[in-house]
Amino acid sequence: MKNPRATVDRVCHTTGLLLILSGLVHLVVFAVDGGPWDGPVSWRKPVTFGLSFGVTLIAVTWVTSYLRTGDRLRAALLLVFAADCVVEVGGITLQAWRRAPSHLNMETPFDTGVSMTLAVGGGVLVVLLTLFAVASFRHRPTGPAGMPLAVRSGFALLLVALASGAAMIARGVVLTRTGHQEAAYHSTAPLKPLHGVSLHAVLVLPLLARLLTRTPWGEGVRRRIVATAAGCYAAAVAVAGLWAALTY
Repeated sequence: MKNPRATVDRVCHTTGLLLILSGLVHLVVFAVDGGPWDGPVSWRKPVTFGLSFGVTLIAVTWVTSYLRTGDRLRAALLLVFAADCVVEVGGITLQAWRRAPSHLNMETPFDTGVSMTLAVGGGVLVVLLTLFAVASFRHRPTGPAGMPLAVRSGFALLLVALASGAAMIARGVVLTRTGHQEAAYHSTAPLKPLHGVSLHAVLVLPLLARLLTRTPWGEGVRRRIVATAAGCYAAAVAVAGLWAALTY
């Protein structure tokens, strides 16, 4: 009899790998087709979003295995999360091939539909990842020495990424609705470093805790290393946040 938990993990891992593959394929497309790397219309978006969503989906699937949540609840949340990742990357990729901005684009009814779908999908991501973050603090995560702190720190910093992403969308929508379309496209730049740095702590810190199990160091040393790494990562996020505040 198949293990339902293993099946869900396999589906999410496979989906994540396909999203990463999509990002790499579009990197090749960029190399062949050329064009600008920056800006609202570029091959950068399907590349970076494909890679980022793929890595994040795989990381969240792995990291949530240390959470004390019921298998059914975890499976349901992960499957919705995987589907949402596909929708987000799919919409961004579609618009890249149409040579149209994917976010904050209200130029035509179709563009508005895509933009609103991506915005709603972003809201779904916020809810799902917040639920996982709350679960990590409600009950101590399992795992080797340092893993509970790594998981909690990773999810805490992930909430910063979600907040910065929501701020980018909110500011862009306001500018778009008030007739400042070009300003809306460029308004997200100051928050991108903060969003990008904080987004992947949920992979980096737990991965460090896991790698430390391969060393001869005792549990106390490994916990201190994870705590130091978490502090350094939080400092990097704070610096990115300060830079965003000064340039926003």
